[in-house]
Amino acid sequence: MAVTEIWHNPRCSKSRQTLAILEERGIAPQIRLYLQDGPDEATLRAVLTELDKTPAEIMRVKDALFKDLGLNKDTAPDDLIRAMVANPALIERPIVRQGGKARMGRPPEDVLEII
Repeated sequence: MAVTEIWHNPRCSKSRQTLAILEERGIAPQIRLYLQDGPDEATLRAVLTELDKTPAEIMRVKDALFKDLGLNKDTAPDDLIRAMVANPALIERPIVRQGGKARMGRPPEDVLEII
């Protein structure tokens, strides 16, 4: 079976719920505490491909940091990616990866599509 990874923030209820869904199904995912172990640019680009999403679609655009950095809906995708690499708190959570696919746990049940 493919390795399952969750980009997890233990302080986030959706992230905790998603982890619980995985564990209830007997999956012990690799837990990446992405706020401390943020992705590099290549990894983030791979996740965007796995999710089939644009950078803006996986960002916490309502977060004050988004605005503080001068980002908006018209910011170039490459600039958004660099902002997420430098500030992983801007990445929406959780993200679950398995077998070359990824899903966001919003709602948490969405991750069941790939496991």
